Amino acid sequence: MNARILFVTGTNTDVGKTVATAAVASAALRAGRKVAVLKPGQTGVGPGEPGDADEVARLAGELTIRELVRYPEPLAPDTAARRAGLPYLAPAEVATAVAELAATHDLVLVEGAGGLLVRYDDQGRTLADQARAVLDAGLPAEVLLIASAGLGTLNIVALTAEALTARELPLAGVLVGSWPSAPGLAERCNLADLPRSAGAPLLGALPERAGAADDFAALALSSLAPELGGNWDAEHFAHVHRPEQGPLRSKV
Repeated sequence: MNARILFVTGTNTDVGKTVATAAVASAALRAGRKVAVLKPGQTGVGPGEPGDADEVARLAGELTIRELVRYPEPLAPDTAARRAGLPYLAPAEVATAVAELAATHDLVLVEGAGGLLVRYDDQGRTLADQARAVLDAGLPAEVLLIASAGLGTLNIVALTAEALTARELPLAGVLVGSWPSAPGLAERCNLADLPRSAGAPLLGALPERAGAADDFAALALSSLAPELGGNWDAEHFAHVHRPEQGPLRSKV
């Protein structure tokens, strides 16, 4: 089975990674594909409590979920592991888990914690190192970047794209994790600026509070580009939300 492997990372915490992961999973399930979601390191959740992978399953439907390590405090994985006295997570463990899931699924989604370079161990290894380990194992991993819509996002998107390029990790594209119901000028302009900053296409925009939608499956299809299994049209969306013309400069 030739599975697609997507590492889902964000420009920051609370940008909508889990709901975005669920949306991509839902669209794939709707297309009849077998989907697995791997959460390498879950933080801020106690024993027996539902984590991010459980939330993906709740929103998307019947799929395989797997979690490798869990730390109780809502901190970066390395800090949470150290404070809890629990083992760190090595990239090789993630690569092994991804390979096992890829052997029996069409799509494997790996949801990171925070951003791309958040540390998972005392050696400073990150989600990027996990993705690199999967690629080095001969599997075709890509990265999907979940970004916020407003001011400040372009710099983090550009930095993340540079970090990926430096590690020779392919960036599939950028997905806006929470598109506001009343977008301002910055959000509207960013529809054109995000793909330029990333050097990769804009692959959708999930509306704010998407996780509370009555029909999440339908919302996922309408919010994701065809590359992610949906029918969202970037050109049409940008046209609908095009910014008003700025003030004209007077000639001197």
